[in-house]
Amino acid sequence: MQIVVFSTQRYDRELLTAANAEHGHALVFEEAPLSLSTASLAAGVPAVCIFVNDHADAATLAKLAAGGTRLVALRCTGFNNVDLDAAARLGIRVVRVTDYSPYSVAEHAVALLLALDRKVHRAYNRTRDGNFALDGLMGFDLHGRSVAVLGTGKIGRVFARIMAGFGCELLGYDAYPNAEFEALGGRYAGLDEIIDRADVISLHCPLTPETRRIINADTLARMKRGALVINTSRGGLLDTEAAIGALKSGQLGGLGIDVYEQEAGVFFRDLSSSIIADDVLQRLVAFPNVIVTGHQGFFTREAIGTICATTLASASAFERGEPLVNELHAG
Repeated sequence: MQIVVFSTQRYDRELLTAANAEHGHALVFEEAPLSLSTASLAAGVPAVCIFVNDHADAATLAKLAAGGTRLVALRCTGFNNVDLDAAARLGIRVVRVTDYSPYSVAEHAVALLLALDRKVHRAYNRTRDGNFALDGLMGFDLHGRSVAVLGTGKIGRVFARIMAGFGCELLGYDAYPNAEFEALGGRYAGLDEIIDRADVISLHCPLTPETRRIINADTLARMKRGALVINTSRGGLLDTEAAIGALKSGQLGGLGIDVYEQEAGVFFRDLSSSIIADDVLQRLVAFPNVIVTGHQGFFTREAIGTICATTLASASAFERGEPLVNELHAG
């Protein structure tokens, strides 16, 4: 089956091609992201494969459907960029990768936390210039600190397990409490208590109307002064402008993010020789107590291997008319 793969990088081409050896699909790689203006690239093709910053809104899906596309395969877990109601109306089936290495993102969250707390990024730059002074590099022990895990799904629980190993107090916030989190010594609490108590808040929840900008001007103002926030989940969970205000006042002690609400068009691209027009992002990276990585939390050999294998297996199942175990449904 022919599949147009949007938003491809070199590693996408290499790894999807390798995983495709046992499936035999005809993969057409496009660097451009999926949008209304690029949907015509899939004209006459039954399936497309998209990523986190592709736009599969109603208009784009209608154009795909008119061209004969009947399957949208997300090579990621999040699906807030797909209008599932529109897909159902148009007869387009949507699949995603429901499960890949939870360790990849959880470990990256820990890496951001440790680097932010112990000022590793600043020390690295100093020592390369021959500056071995310690002024300005003091952190705090994680042992005994309160760490809030907002979203205790697979990734959140792996993060919590690592934090338990540091000897942290674990506070959980989730609409669906999990016994495994509690078995780690974690305790579920309301958002107000978590905001008041936590020294570190790490975001691992999906982006929904209820969680959008769950970290906002109000919650930032009520946090412990100097608390750290880590976001490796979805950019829209954080009100970035409010975070900048809290950083400027010193209320927010530090911010480590691997996702950004306006990351489309910036992340996954080399813009080192360009002027980045996003003033908010430029202000963020100017803070010495902010670390921004370019949505690389998922980027391990194990995770990418699973993503490629799962995506192509779903395409093969669709081609054979078999049940789609990773299918998304409207509502």
